[in-house]
Amino acid sequence: MAKLLLGFVLAVTLFWSPTFRANPPDREPVLRLLPVPEPTIGLASWYGERFQGKTTANGEIYDMNGLTAAHRDLHMGTWVEITNLRNGRSVTVRINDRGPSIRGRMIDVSKATARALGFVGAGVTTVQMRIVDSSESSDSARSPIARPIMISSAHSNLPAGEEPVSQQ
Repeated sequence: MAKLLLGFVLAVTLFWSPTFRANPPDREPVLRLLPVPEPTIGLASWYGERFQGKTTANGEIYDMNGLTAAHRDLHMGTWVEITNLRNGRSVTVRINDRGPSIRGRMIDVSKATARALGFVGAGVTTVQMRIVDSSESSDSARSPIARPIMISSAHSNLPAGEEPVSQQ
């Protein structure tokens, strides 16, 4: 009789207990675009022989004959188009190092990049820098490129009340 009573209590408990399910999100997921930063104008310089063969900030070996650049804030792997405003020449390079270390400079480029832009002799020139792609960037939440992202309040990795922002 005790077994029958225990079975009855268990059956009633199972059928009368609330069902457990995931709570629906407070709102529907929203598709948002991160803004594309405006092109930036500043001074560019180049670095070459002294750093040839040394390790860059992302772990690569520096090659002054490659189309690469150093920037203080952009993510490693970001591709930028640099235009020399004095002669109109443009080249697309990949960020693989940190710099420049000289105050007032926006970007340091490899010697090959400076040659392509036509300012090896001058050493420094005024350029416009425009972000082209950052798909190699490891931190897509801070990516400076516009790309669709799904934001759901139930699964967002942003603190409450914060909107996604682009940092440059």
